[in-house]
Amino acid sequence: MTALSMFSKLICRDEEAMATYYSGVYGLGLVQRVAGTTDGEAFREVILAPGGDWTKGTLVMFNFVDRPAPRDQQVILGFTVDDLDALVAKIEANGGKLVGPIREETDHGVRVVFATDPEGALSENVQLLAH
Repeated sequence: MTALSMFSKLICRDEEAMATYYSGVYGLGLVQRVAGTTDGEAFREVILAPGGDWTKGTLVMFNFVDRPAPRDQQVILGFTVDDLDALVAKIEANGGKLVGPIREETDHGVRVVFATDPEGALSENVQLLAH
């Protein structure tokens, strides 16, 4: 069986500002910056990972340089954290906004809150409840 490693790319307008946001909120570290062209279209990306270790999966801030900013939601990012209350403080301190209050969903064994980053991309943030 082949080993599986996963990554997500968020299409954004300002890859550096979004990298700063996701690093500040989720503690992701810089892996590398890449710029080039794909099918004749210029792009820039900032690759982030937990502790800067891309073997743990990556979140990439991806900018098609000559395209207008994305109009529609491109993805919903999901994060599982140990302390949802502390994360909410980081979201707000880094320019993000809560979509609603933290909800405790005991039937699913989680606390959850949705938030948007400074460009409006949606994230679902989950804390597992102790069993």
